[in-house]
Amino acid sequence: MKKVTGLGGVFFKCDNPQSMNEWYAKNLGLATSEYGTTFEWRQADDPSKKGSTTWSTFPQNTEYFNPSVKPFMINYRVENIVALVEELKKENVTIIDEIAEYPYGKFVHVLDPEGNIIELWEPKDDSDQDNVAG
Repeated sequence: MKKVTGLGGVFFKCDNPQSMNEWYAKNLGLATSEYGTTFEWRQADDPSKKGSTTWSTFPQNTEYFNPSVKPFMINYRVENIVALVEELKKENVTIIDEIAEYPYGKFVHVLDPEGNIIELWEPKDDSDQDNVAG
């Protein structure tokens, strides 16, 4: 079974998300909004399919990364999130929540052995993605 198919996003805590977004826009040319930015691309094995990777800042006091105390979270694109979660349960991986479904896909959060939170995302339709944060 294919598991991770790519990087869906990088999310990190900072003291002032707006200021950080502005700095990255000014100095590195990222087209940021209040949520960060989205990099769009096409799949190498099927260029007719679009995908995206999100870069996003969060305030220090966000609870979105809980129970991890780390200042970052990585989002991985996956295929068949339901089957993958069943496999992870068999391997005693800590599953944080139930699979949640949104218009842009299904999400679930797990912890790695060092307590880093990982967001798994099964995109609903790769041809029209503009947000990966569930």
